[in-house]
Formats: sequence, C-alpha cells, structure tokens
Amino acid sequence: MLEAVDLSKSYGSHEALKNLNLEVTAGEVYCLLGQNGAGKTTTINLFLGLADPTGGKALINGKEVKMGADTNQLIAYIPEVVQLYGNMDGIENLNFFSRLSGYTHSKEDLVRLLEKAGLKKEDHDKKLFSYSKGMRQKVGIAIALSKDAKAIFMDEPTSGLDPKATDEFTSICKELVAEDKCIFMATHDIFNAVNVGTRIGIMNEGKLVHTTESKSISANELQQLYLKTI
Repeated sequence: MLEAVDLSKSYGSHEALKNLNLEVTAGEVYCLLGQNGAGKTTTINLFLGLADPTGGKALINGKEVKMGADTNQLIAYIPEVVQLYGNMDGIENLNFFSRLSGYTHSKEDLVRLLEKAGLKKEDHDKKLFSYSKGMRQKVGIAIALSKDAKAIFMDEPTSGLDPKATDEFTSICKELVAEDKCIFMATHDIFNAVNVGTRIGIMNEGKLVHTTESKSISANELQQLYLKTI
C-alpha cells in the first residue's frame, strides 16, 4: 500500500530525509520512532503530497505521490492536534469534512461512523470545544472512515492521552487493520508502538537505521535499542 524508494528531502543544505526505502502493506500498522528532527514528519509530509521529494519517490497503492495528485483520495491524515470547529458538534464536523472530501453521508451513516470510531452517542451532539483530545481524535478517525481511506497517517496520536484513551485508541487501530486498512504512525510512545504496531522503524538524522517486528521485541528491549540507536 505504501512504498518509499530512495526517498530523500533536503531543505537547503539540511538533509531531512536520506534515501528512505520501506514498504507497508494493507492490514499493517507501521510505527516510526525517532527524536524530534529525525525525519518522521518529513516522511509523512512526502506521502501526503505536502512537499516534493528532492530524490526518489513515494508511492501509494502503486501510484506516485505528487502535489495535487489523486493519491489523496486513498489516504487520510490525523495530526497530533486534530483541527476541528469548536462551535460545531461532532456530527456537524464529520459532515462538513466528509463533504469537503467529496463524500455525502446520511445522518444515520454519520452516527454509525462516529460510533465505529469509538465516540459515544451521547457526545455526538456536543460542541467540539467541550471535547477532550481523545474525543477529537475519534472524530478525526471517523473522518478518515467517511472517505474510506485505504491508508491512514497519524502523527503522535497518543501524545497527551490518558491510559484509558490510549487503550481505546489501540483497540480502534486493531479494528481498522482487521479491515485491511494501512496505518503509518510517527510516535514517541515506545510501549504503544509494541502494543499496536506490526513493524517498528527507528529513524536517526534522516535515516531509517533499524526495523523490527513488534512481536519479536518487548517494550523494554525496544527502549534499550532505541537509546543505543539514537
């Protein structure tokens, strides 16, 4: 579903990403670890088509990503802070953003999507300014579901979430990959990477320096590997 081929990005003399090669398949959660500035967000931006690569290419479902390309129809992005309209409720936000992507859903479908994303029905009609970060994130997931995105990119999705919200988020991710969605997640959360990830990559100074299967490593082992790598 996702492929990077010698993907590179420079800003002036600074090499933010250096010859990245990776593949992520449908039904997989790929967690990318690394310090701030390691290249995680640059990688996501290149797949989103928000920047053009200096070298190599990013592909989604075999199509090369270019600014303005139709690969955007295949993907969704959930940032660390989901930007929604505080004066609108959950249903209204979902309806607005799904229409913005070219999709029209009935009220019943909007309710179903929010419930599938884990948002309780009693919260659907509440204004977004009253939502916690975890609740806003669920609306973001519902927006991704509303456009039937095949690949979902997430940037620090568990940052600021309490343990209960993190556990709920993990369960939702596992449900999505069971439906053959592909999740690409940039994170600092080592425990959650082991818990929810299929594979885990570690980046340092723009390079992918280590990749491991999550089932073959414990959180403590991953932490030690991460500290040695960076």
